Order: sequence, then C-alpha cells, then structure tokens
Amino acid sequence: MSIFKILEKIPPVFRNKFVLTIIFFVIWLVIFDSNNLISRYKELSQLHKLRKEKEFFTEKISSDKKKLYELKTNNSNLEKFAREQYKMKKPDEDLYIVQTPNSRND
Repeated sequence: MSIFKILEKIPPVFRNKFVLTIIFFVIWLVIFDSNNLISRYKELSQLHKLRKEKEFFTEKISSDKKKLYELKTNNSNLEKFAREQYKMKKPDEDLYIVQTPNSRND
C-alpha cells in the first residue's frame, strides 16, 4: 500500500492542519504537560481531602478549647478528668479498672 492510499482512507476532516494541531494540543494537555489533567485531578482530590481534615481539626480544636475552659474554671471537673483519664486516686483509695473484651482503653 502506498502512502497516498492510506491518506485517502483518512477522513478529510482529520487531514486538515488546524484539526491536527488542535488534536495534538489536546493530547499534549491531557498527557504531557506539567499541569496535565491527570495530575490536576489528583491535586484537586488531595485538596478536597485536606479541606475535610481542616474542618475536622477545626471542630476538634473548638471542642478541646471548651473542655480546657471547663477544666480551668471548675475544680470538680478537673478532679473528674484526672480520675477518668489518668486513673489518679487519693492515697487512701483503691482503684479497680474493669475492661470488657470488646472495649479497649488506651
């Protein structure tokens, strides 16, 4: 087969130099460019994930600030927190920790 027969099988629209340039440009943008669509999609999904994390940590910070304020202002809350979280006890008390197999306390 000669080259001319192969070119005759290609539709005339795809033989146009402008269409070929546009196709080349689109392929370049999708695959080869440093800001290609594939990396852009990955970066946008990473951005979405980071925004969700930011929202989670913002809520966590606000709840921790509220707990800290309660601990600083009320001594009974401070004692309750120390007993529950750090298992502190008074010198004349005995402390028993009961754990179920399904619950795990770190």
